[in-house]
Amino acid sequence: MKTLTTLFKNNVREYGMLIALITVMIFFQVQTDGVLMKPVNITNLVLQNSYVITMAMGMLLIIITGGIDLSVGSVVAVIGALAGVLIVRYDVNWVLVVALSLLLGAGIGAFHGYFVAYLKIPAFIVTLAGMLIFRGLTIALLRGESVGPFPRGFQNISSGFIPDFFHYEGFHITTMLIGVILSVLLIWLDLRGRKNQQKYGFEVTPFYFFVVKNIAITATVMGLCYLMASYKGIPTVLVLLFVLITFYAFITTSSVIGRRIYAMGGNEKAARLSGVNTPRLLFYTFINMGVLASLAGLIVAARLNSSTPNAGDGMELDVIAACFIGGASPMGGVGKVIGALVGAFLIGVLNNGMSIMGVGIDWQKVVKGIVLLLAVLFDVYNKNKSA
Repeated sequence: MKTLTTLFKNNVREYGMLIALITVMIFFQVQTDGVLMKPVNITNLVLQNSYVITMAMGMLLIIITGGIDLSVGSVVAVIGALAGVLIVRYDVNWVLVVALSLLLGAGIGAFHGYFVAYLKIPAFIVTLAGMLIFRGLTIALLRGESVGPFPRGFQNISSGFIPDFFHYEGFHITTMLIGVILSVLLIWLDLRGRKNQQKYGFEVTPFYFFVVKNIAITATVMGLCYLMASYKGIPTVLVLLFVLITFYAFITTSSVIGRRIYAMGGNEKAARLSGVNTPRLLFYTFINMGVLASLAGLIVAARLNSSTPNAGDGMELDVIAACFIGGASPMGGVGKVIGALVGAFLIGVLNNGMSIMGVGIDWQKVVKGIVLLLAVLFDVYNKNKSA
């Protein structure tokens, strides 16, 4: 029992937000008469939050370093605008446009990173300037009007689904098979991690907790796969998100560069004296953010099937809120990928649930602001308590 208590105390923010997410989902499931968990709405929930999750992976790394990026919503807009102009007006192959867009995103990130990392201008100021610059360029590129539609191949970035190789009418068997494989893989990885901890003498959770946790994870994975299999199967963008989440989870937990990012966020001077090239590392985190923001811009444009001047408007707030709600600290040095993922889904469920209930956009913003404030207060409270 002592081990479980210690585990909860050490991860109180992550578990607290997970409990909050489950509670909010149950609340909206009841209030919407079961609409929230219908297969079509679960799929829409994934599609609607794909861009937030994509950018949250990059924003998390920047926040861990102690910085912020306010420009991501405008980068989403300008990349979407560029894609629309090139594909629709100039008939450029969409695959080439995707590659050019990601390169441009890296360039935008390098632009921000150079001023922040090497000229030592605060990230808040640099990215605020970027937010204004790229929003203005969006309007100039689109001449104040929407551009579309896109070819089917480009639309499939956001609205496509993986094919069912079994061709069973009314149910996507391939999705269920993927769910089984994923569940087995997650259990195997958790078991391997547990054995490694025991091998090197680290304290592990009780075996019954290990069993219950994996049963819960498997039930969740298979339940979600069943719901999606009842509709059209797994969206293509969800496969992309899985790759991104796996990659950034590895970077933050098992790589040298990940440990250096945490070290820089915890104490930049100490990290620099330890041999870490902190300006270069910070520069790379902004390049990474630029690439992910451009990817999100392509996803948004593909989902809307058009490039619009107001695309990405206010999106940076949802992305930043997802990271803070998920456990990242405004002071830097703290944050986990799984926490950002939970935070993104909490924001998504709030948006989706309140929209189904007919709550106006004004009150939706009020609720999200209160949730963000409570999450940060929770973080401050726990720090003061442990101090």
